[in-house]
Amino acid sequence: MNPGIPLKAIVAAAGLALLSLPAAGDYEDGVNAALSGDFETAFREFTIAAEEGLDLAQYNLGILYFTGQGVEQDYEQAFRWTEAAALQGHAAAQLNLGSLYYFGNGVPEDRGQAVEWYGNSARAGNATAAYTLAEMYRDGDHVDRDPVLAHAWAAWAARYDHPEAGALMEELENRMRPEQISEARRTFARWQIQ
Repeated sequence: MNPGIPLKAIVAAAGLALLSLPAAGDYEDGVNAALSGDFETAFREFTIAAEEGLDLAQYNLGILYFTGQGVEQDYEQAFRWTEAAALQGHAAAQLNLGSLYYFGNGVPEDRGQAVEWYGNSARAGNATAAYTLAEMYRDGDHVDRDPVLAHAWAAWAARYDHPEAGALMEELENRMRPEQISEARRTFARWQIQ
């Protein structure tokens, strides 16, 4: 399992943000700077927008602090800004916040909080968060080993096109009893209608 914060996440989020925020000048300047490799300018511009409450800027600022790009690496600041974006419902920030809790970066390690934030992110449509939960339940990684929940989370990840989810579901089904598979499918179905 690798629930860490990907280095390329800033570029992916930045590209999507340009499409959705026509009036966020400071943020757009930060995105353009990041895309050109000028992370010091990106840090400055994201800070302005983040302090105004823009979740995308908070998310990207958290990544800059985590990676040490454009600013000295500071896991506590990475946690602060990632949490701010996550609390606003930003799914990728919720995934990253789960990872910060999971590994104890900028906050004491708390696998229960990690599971909660991965769940929030997964329910918001983040396939990586759902797949991470599937692996955790499959392996009993700080949760009770539960093939039913592992399968349901893998199905959720597949719903959002995680490339490895189908193989994980097949692996689980090969070790599950028929009634467990049925229960996993019912669980997944209940989640879809909530």
